[in-house]
Amino acid sequence: MSVKMEKIEKNTVELEITVDSKEFSAAVTKQAKVLAKKVNVPGFRKGKAPRSIIEHYVGTQTLYSEAVDDVIGPAYTKAVTETGIEPVDRPEVDLVQMEEGKDLVFKAKVTVKPEVELGEYKGLKIEKNAATVSDEDVEADLKRKQEQYAKVVTLEEEGTVENKDSVTMDFAGSVDGVPFDGGTAEGYELTVGSGTFIPGFEEQLVGAQLGQEIDVNVTFPEEYHVADLKEKDALFKVTVHKIKRKELAAIDDEFVKDVSDFETLDELKADVRDKLMKAAEQTAENEYRNSIIAKAVENASVEIPDAMLNTRIDAMVQDLQQNLSNQGLDLETYFHFLGTSEQEMRERFRPQAMENVKTELVLEAISKAEGIQVTEDEVNAELAKLAERYQTQAENLKQALVARGEYNLYAQSLISEKTIDFLVEQNA
Repeated sequence: MSVKMEKIEKNTVELEITVDSKEFSAAVTKQAKVLAKKVNVPGFRKGKAPRSIIEHYVGTQTLYSEAVDDVIGPAYTKAVTETGIEPVDRPEVDLVQMEEGKDLVFKAKVTVKPEVELGEYKGLKIEKNAATVSDEDVEADLKRKQEQYAKVVTLEEEGTVENKDSVTMDFAGSVDGVPFDGGTAEGYELTVGSGTFIPGFEEQLVGAQLGQEIDVNVTFPEEYHVADLKEKDALFKVTVHKIKRKELAAIDDEFVKDVSDFETLDELKADVRDKLMKAAEQTAENEYRNSIIAKAVENASVEIPDAMLNTRIDAMVQDLQQNLSNQGLDLETYFHFLGTSEQEMRERFRPQAMENVKTELVLEAISKAEGIQVTEDEVNAELAKLAERYQTQAENLKQALVARGEYNLYAQSLISEKTIDFLVEQNA
């Protein structure tokens, strides 16, 4: 086999691949035997008809096409290895010559990973933000604990709705006196002030008494997902049947003893401040590293092929689909609820996909420029850490990565981490 490579566009190459005539003839003979076992030829048992009969029976073109399909894949894979290109999409294959007794010749046009023109990535002079924790931050954390350990009381006989109450209600909505789809429900639970319903709805529940029917007048927003209801005035007849309300304990030493291992409020505050400071320091470090990466990426130039971009967007849509499935939803329902479509969603994903792909390409280019690699021992050491975290064997993790074809991707992720560490060191 021989291969010629020609760069026809910035990120596209064309391979002209020649397969030896003997190899192609062997593939034709092999496929004749395969077809002989599949077709019924009068006068012959399956698999016993000679090649000449099979060729006459199914047609020379069919036989050759089967042979070509058998040869092209391995020949293309070998050509990719020989030329060292990195395809990012399926090739467009065009047969140039297909005749037994002659070499099989075909062309494969394929989009390849683009070249990155690196800019400045050392000494970027990025400043790290100082980690700070204010008294207000500590108080906010204590209030979250207060909410977390609040006692919930249920009002079912008498009471008036207050902001932040959780209410169980029936409602029936109409526009110009006509009910609309989705506007009626019984036993619906809503936290007042959560912003879940149409603007203005929840505010009008405040002051409603248990068992009393009230009128709630709202106007559907212009961006509402149901076209027929956009900017329409609606009336909801609402009856509240149950109110759940949190009773908050005072934040004092007794509260501290109930919710922690500390004895005094001052001790708990000190612990909260310490934990918040550690979190703030980690956030500052992450922001610092991300800023350095972003600057190195901004300084680089690369033309990202549509094939790479679409592949990344596909992955983002699949992730969304999986997350929705875990919640018992599907894409169609999700799009209907938001009043959008998959195409619109893909367009919204495009900027993030572009940024992610460019970042990966730039980090890969820097690692190659600086000779940053990971050894087998380093990979094994990281797998050992993962194995300890998930309480399994490192070898099991390694075998799983190999079986899924993800081992090289994992190793590349470790190279990226080393590259980021390098960039941070160079920015110090």
